[in-house]
Amino acid sequence: MKISFNRMEWAGSVGDLGTLLPLAFGMIMINGLSATGLFLTIGLMYILAGSYFRVPIAVQPMKVVSAYGIALALTPGVITGSGMLLAALLLILGATGLVNVVAKVVPRPVIRGVQLATGVLLLSKGASLIVGNSPFQAMRGGVEPYLSVQALGPVPMSVVTGVLFGLVTLFLLKNRRYPAGLVVVVCGAAFGAALGAWRELASASVGLHLPEILPFGLPTGVDLTYGLFALVLPQIPMTMGNAVIASRDLSFEYFGEESRRVTDRALCISMGLANVFSSLVGGMPVCHGAGGLAAHYAFGARTAGSNIVIGGFFLLLAVLLGPGSAGALHLLPMGVLGVLLFFSGIQLALTIQDVESRSHLFVIVVMLGITLAANLAWAFGVGLVLMHLMNKGRITV
Repeated sequence: MKISFNRMEWAGSVGDLGTLLPLAFGMIMINGLSATGLFLTIGLMYILAGSYFRVPIAVQPMKVVSAYGIALALTPGVITGSGMLLAALLLILGATGLVNVVAKVVPRPVIRGVQLATGVLLLSKGASLIVGNSPFQAMRGGVEPYLSVQALGPVPMSVVTGVLFGLVTLFLLKNRRYPAGLVVVVCGAAFGAALGAWRELASASVGLHLPEILPFGLPTGVDLTYGLFALVLPQIPMTMGNAVIASRDLSFEYFGEESRRVTDRALCISMGLANVFSSLVGGMPVCHGAGGLAAHYAFGARTAGSNIVIGGFFLLLAVLLGPGSAGALHLLPMGVLGVLLFFSGIQLALTIQDVESRSHLFVIVVMLGITLAANLAWAFGVGLVLMHLMNKGRITV
């Protein structure tokens, strides 16, 4: 596929910031990870993955590791150790071809269930950021932690920014002259700077910032053991379901034969190598993901140019600002990130439009309910069991 750098690719490149930034901020501020290493990993992974796969591909935090790690304020050693273990498992699954065995037993309705559940989660998280009650906002003690104004009368400022930029997105979603993603991010950052977020740049110093190698030292045996049972084992089913199988399926749906390099094995190896690097420079465990791909696509990404644009941005941010790089990203209000997340969720949830069978819809809805009540890993397992029983004729709906 020919690489393009037109305005739609620029707009699509920023589509997934709503998922990425809140979790990245949390892992830097709560878990003490290296901002330089974290954003350098993201930048390089975007560029290299886009260059290899030749179609848009997402780079996201691993959700179980990041959410659980932030909630319990786990040490950098535990996060680094879990990243190393995940890297090893993903490389084994990809290099040996075991991931293909896993993929063959996952039927299409289960894939659609993963995509719907992930889409609804993104919708919910986006709405939470707009309303102002997300865990990150609660942790920072404000609906717009980096703005000097928290409300307009009785209306929280996150609702003001969310509604304002949500309407902008609705009106511009199909506009190729003024792409919604680009307008929302640029104008959102200007809006944030005008309302006081510019102060976050005060501590940033422009220069050449290179990452430290193993800034927290090697993980201890305790770090690795805790990380294995608390983070890695719950993460693997979600990674297989969403970051590998559902991501490959969605890429083929969007790009057809152009996505021939997006295979289960290649996705595993890509994530494995990225997590080796991330662990060495003090970053967070990262993955690909169907939700992120839907986000990029929803806002206009159609070629690997979008990957190179956003990857280059994060690469320059890490190298030029180093530890102060997070401050530059604080210019984007939480309400704006919520809008990006909200529309990304809609795009992904709509992938179930091709499901017509009542029994398949039943499985998908059950998976959604379990995801909302527990997590996507459990939903993935239950979906597989239900489909197996239906195919054997044991149950009918």
